[in-house]
Amino acid sequence: MIKTTQDFYKERTSQGEKVGVINLGCARNLVDSQEILGRLKRQGHRIVDLQNADVAIVNTCSFIEEAKQESIDTILDLVELKKQGKLKKVIVAGCLAQRYGKELAEEIKEIDAIIGTPKFAKDSVPEQVYLTPKHFAYVKICESCYNQCSFCVIPKIKGKFSSRKIESVLDEVRRLDAQGVKEINVIGQDITAYGMDLYREKSLARLLREMVKEIKNIQWVRLLYAFPAHVTDELIDVMANEEKICKYIDMPLQHISDHLLSSMKRSITTQQTKDLIAKLRTKIPRASLRTTFIVGLPGETDKDFEELLQFVRESRFEKVGVFVYSKEEATAAFEMPNQVPERVKKERLQRLMQEQQKISQELHERFKGQRLKVLVEEAQKGEENVYLGRAEHDAPEVDGVVYIHANRKLDLGSFAHVEVADTLEYDLVGKLV
Repeated sequence: MIKTTQDFYKERTSQGEKVGVINLGCARNLVDSQEILGRLKRQGHRIVDLQNADVAIVNTCSFIEEAKQESIDTILDLVELKKQGKLKKVIVAGCLAQRYGKELAEEIKEIDAIIGTPKFAKDSVPEQVYLTPKHFAYVKICESCYNQCSFCVIPKIKGKFSSRKIESVLDEVRRLDAQGVKEINVIGQDITAYGMDLYREKSLARLLREMVKEIKNIQWVRLLYAFPAHVTDELIDVMANEEKICKYIDMPLQHISDHLLSSMKRSITTQQTKDLIAKLRTKIPRASLRTTFIVGLPGETDKDFEELLQFVRESRFEKVGVFVYSKEEATAAFEMPNQVPERVKKERLQRLMQEQQKISQELHERFKGQRLKVLVEEAQKGEENVYLGRAEHDAPEVDGVVYIHANRKLDLGSFAHVEVADTLEYDLVGKLV
């Protein structure tokens, strides 16, 4: 059983094979999948859809229990296809492989290789087979997390926080710009800590300034996964003043109760969180804020949850995701007392999501009659001249869409101006201007 990525590339590339990939988890995983396929393509393998593949690679996630179960189920499905003779090899990559490689090798003998996560390149632009549509791409600027949250296993899987050099990031952005990409999504577990290892200071604002100088075709630069304790005034100013930077930030807050923020080791207080949100709202009035919360953390009382619920009511976030706390081995929270029963976790999740659903519907009403710049992504099946797109306040894959009713054919990957006529629960409906 091969257990290192380097061994895999050395020993499994003697002849060209047809390789397909299943990517699980977040966009950071997607970038890893692109890099794995890029290396295999360079060594003579053919990259194909999974149904045409001889070799299947599943890039797994193990952030929470549900992600682990999905990864294991996918591996078992691929093993069954191998038993049926529809696949020659099954290869397991990613976080689950990195974290539980030995156990996987012992329990599922049909796996041909376990390769973990690819090494993060600081100095160069990895050759990638892009799995996104041609009009947008993800650019990973850092790996792992500078923080050590008590509930999170990522630093244990990914190792020490590591930033790419500015020139390496700019090289990739120039390449994507030359290819006609219209939107790039800047990603990492903790992009607001970018540069603290390499340059000994928070350097995301500096990187963004350099980036917008270089791009011609790219019109949207979106920031995903910003750790709130590392958001600087300089970064807020850059977001406010640079036209090509989307007025959108994904900033996981996780909770608002002071004692839980402390036990989670979030390096930020209740008041500091509220002050940061107020500053963002003031300096970037049309900003769209996406955040996530965890309910059912060890020690979360009814009072803590009610405080969180009230905070969501008052803050009126444009986008909110909610997770139930997942008890993960090798984290500080695993052994904490006062674990919350599963039933209570689920009840709290439902209440919080119901509250946010009402807020989202109310906020969507403000778009009626507005004209929005929309990136056209796909044609609606079965309907002539109806398209699906995204506005500046919608990130790919995770947020809503804009339904565009046009009186002519639109080019996919182009921008259109749309007047909003109606709103749905999470989506907008409009007509081409």
